[in-house]
Parts: sequence; C-alpha cells; structure tokens
Amino acid sequence: MDLTDPTRAVTATLDGPVLAVLAQAGKPLTVGEVAAQMPRGSEIGVRRSLSRLVEQGIVRSTEMGRNRVHELNREHLAAPAAELLSGLRLELWTRFRKTLATWNPKPLYGCVFGSAARGDGDAQSDIDLLLVHAPLPGESDPRRRSGGLNAVAGFAAEFMAVPLTERQLTERQLAKWRRQVDHLRGLARRWTGNPLQVLEMSTFQWADHKRHQSALSMEISHDAVQVVGGSS
Repeated sequence: MDLTDPTRAVTATLDGPVLAVLAQAGKPLTVGEVAAQMPRGSEIGVRRSLSRLVEQGIVRSTEMGRNRVHELNREHLAAPAAELLSGLRLELWTRFRKTLATWNPKPLYGCVFGSAARGDGDAQSDIDLLLVHAPLPGESDPRRRSGGLNAVAGFAAEFMAVPLTERQLTERQLAKWRRQVDHLRGLARRWTGNPLQVLEMSTFQWADHKRHQSALSMEISHDAVQVVGGSS
C-alpha cells in the first residue's frame, strides 16, 4: 500500500484521492483547494477528474459567488466507497489498536512512527511500530544506577513502583510475546502489503530514551500515532 496515497490500492487514477479529499472535507471546495490537499496530481488533472466525477453524479458542482465549488454527493450509491477511501490510514490504526488490545501479555505502550505515521512513504515502505513491554527476565532496574523514579518518564515510573519480581516477563510470557509479534507481522502484511518492522523495548529501555531525549524519542513525540497505552 502506498503510505502517502492509500487510494492507489484501489485505483491508479486521480479519482481516488479526489474523492478521498472531498469525503474528508465535509464542505464544498474549489479545484485549487482540492489540488492543495492531494498527495499527487496537477491542478489540471484534478479539474479533469472532478469533471468525470460530476458526470457520474458522485460529485456535485455549484456556483458559490465567483467560484465553482465541488462536494461529495453523500446520497450517491458509491459515496460509502469514497468515505472508505478517505479513511484507509485510520482503519490501519484501528486494526492495530484492536489487535494489540487482545494480547496477553499486553504492550504497555505502542505507536506507529516513521513514514507510515507521517504519511510520506510509498508502496515499498516499511511500517514502523514501537512496542514497549515489561522488563525481560533478569533485566536490571535503572534505579540502582541513577536518578531514581524521578528519572523515569510517564507510565514507566508508575510501573516501576511495583517490585521488580512482580512485573518482569516470565520466560513463558516472553515466548508468547514473540509469537504475538510474529503473528502481527503477518497480519500487517495482509492488511497493507507492506512489511512491518517492530521495534521492541522494555519499560527500562524506553525510559532511558525519554530521559536522554534520544532521536527516536523526539521523532515519536512529533509524529507518532499511538495505538496502545496512555502517557508515553
């Protein structure tokens, strides 16, 4: 799936993104306004697409002052398809959230980041997913090294207030976690056609990224789409 323009999965013409823009807009738009929101195509191409769609009745064209504006005809039989096209990226986030909510053990935090979150990838781009889990068996507590609980960000501070032996993954849980990750990779490939790259971290590791404001944590704070958890 083209992560910049998911409508390419259905149609290579400009009709797909034009319909998606109109479905999202919820108000009449000029040709220029539609073109400005398009992931691809020229204003001339958008004008031609709108003319075709007006002929099919799925788009209404009216005069508004000195401008001709266009809007999705939501009573058209094909209007639900246009609305579906406009929500393909949102549907992907929804599927991640629903799937991850069924996991046991569950991730404590998860987000999509990178090109998929920004919407600037293509059909060959990976979907990058960060999943934060409980500490691994034998993983050391950073409070012994420096900073105490105040040095740990967000949910990790509350989580680490619980005794270490009560919150580490067991070997059995770790094996199940890995099976869940592998299964999710297969699901994402079937949903989109794109490979899923899963970045796995413990709460300790993610807290270190947050504490040191690593490049990854800064990128996630700016662009990520959260799919699991509350505060990161």
